[in-house]
Amino acid sequence: MKQYHDILRSILTHGTAHQDRTGVGTLAHFGFQTRFDLREGFPIVTTKRVPFRWIAEELFWFLSGDTNEATLRSTGVDIWKEWADAEHTQRFGREPGDLGPVYGYLWRSFGGHYPQRDGVDQIARLLDEIKTNPNSRRLIVSGWDPQQCDNVDLPPCHTLFQFKVEDRRALPNGLANAPLLHCQLYQRSADAFLGVPFNISSYALLTHLVAHVCGLELGEFVYTLGDYHIYQNHLEQVNEVLSREPLPLPRLEIKDDEQRLQGLEGLLGFKYDDVKLVGYESHAKIAAQVAV
Repeated sequence: MKQYHDILRSILTHGTAHQDRTGVGTLAHFGFQTRFDLREGFPIVTTKRVPFRWIAEELFWFLSGDTNEATLRSTGVDIWKEWADAEHTQRFGREPGDLGPVYGYLWRSFGGHYPQRDGVDQIARLLDEIKTNPNSRRLIVSGWDPQQCDNVDLPPCHTLFQFKVEDRRALPNGLANAPLLHCQLYQRSADAFLGVPFNISSYALLTHLVAHVCGLELGEFVYTLGDYHIYQNHLEQVNEVLSREPLPLPRLEIKDDEQRLQGLEGLLGFKYDDVKLVGYESHAKIAAQVAV
């Protein structure tokens, strides 16, 4: 996937050394944008192995509104464990596993009084707006709440996403059978080696799922970055990735012959068995330590 290599090379070319909250230190740059046409294949990094099931399970966990790490870990995915132990949760007066108002809560109960689910269900609102007012420029889900961002150990890195419904059927060369769905993500902080491959594929998957439950066709995923960086202990791994040649992209299939996955209930009902990544080939996994 060329766009991923472009992100890494941009940091290596333009980045400067920064200290950060983890104490590891980064090579960082500010401001980058790239695009992925989802009709040309599913964007997943091929120059190292990326665990697609983990990406899917984490996204389903976000969509459920759950914020307990044990729920995600029960699926065999432990990528949030470093922030869920007693050392990290007790500083906020929470039990181990309780991550507080992170993604799932903000998406499904924004502005609520955690842990009560008494806020705005942004996902429900989004789907309703796509259905009733597809020309809206307010198809937005925010993951950044200034009242909550200091109440969690790791506030959201991917902070806002916006959808756009584009009807090209009336154009002279319009070939789409249904309006296209585009998605743009703004990410305030991006760990380029470990996090970014997950983030790209996660939002590509989200766009696939929303398009499916709303009866739309796929458009583009636009990826906009604020502080994007390589941790100093990932530089060797980054150079290994860049030495490898990208492979063809796979495609994503949604298995829903009976059309049972529709609307909000359908979106929240997705399981890993309902999606299939076809033709994913990659170079070998490259291990690296997460900065906590």
